[in-house]
Amino acid sequence: MTTEELENLKYPIGKYEFPDDVSQSVIENWIQTIEELPGKLDKAIRPLDNEQLDTPYRTDGWTIRQLVHHIADSHMNALLRFKWTLTEDTPTIKAYDQDLFAKLEDSISAPVEYSLDFLRGLHGKWAFLLKSLSSSDFEKEFVHPETGNKIVLLKLLGMYAWHSEHHYAHIENILIKKSWK
Repeated sequence: MTTEELENLKYPIGKYEFPDDVSQSVIENWIQTIEELPGKLDKAIRPLDNEQLDTPYRTDGWTIRQLVHHIADSHMNALLRFKWTLTEDTPTIKAYDQDLFAKLEDSISAPVEYSLDFLRGLHGKWAFLLKSLSSSDFEKEFVHPETGNKIVLLKLLGMYAWHSEHHYAHIENILIKKSWK
């Protein structure tokens, strides 16, 4: 496999790039992406059996099961980052090792329904919060402890909309490749 083929498997929709100009319609689209992800995942994942769920989306990649649990873990942290930033003055958020999380037993073997059901509630609550925010709320910042960089919530919103589509594309691609869709 060439380096380019591996990059395409790792980043099927490309790497995240924050746009130069973010209109209100872009913000609304990002929120809609977050709001709709649980339903899209549910439709794609629930019909799969355990053997299919334990199939990696690429060589040396996470399984479909691990991807679903990773999305739940990651997006739970994202909602907390939003809430801390909205309620504290430039907080330093908590970082975590996503690869170590993915190696925990709940990510390896727990039923995907746990995370699918969790995501439905989490994303509903998160989208509700996002729709209530003002332009100035989206300009609030937090500090990432690993880089020391300040990150505005608007950029985080865009990143998690991308993250939603990024991992959904991983799943969709393996379903198509295996003719499971």
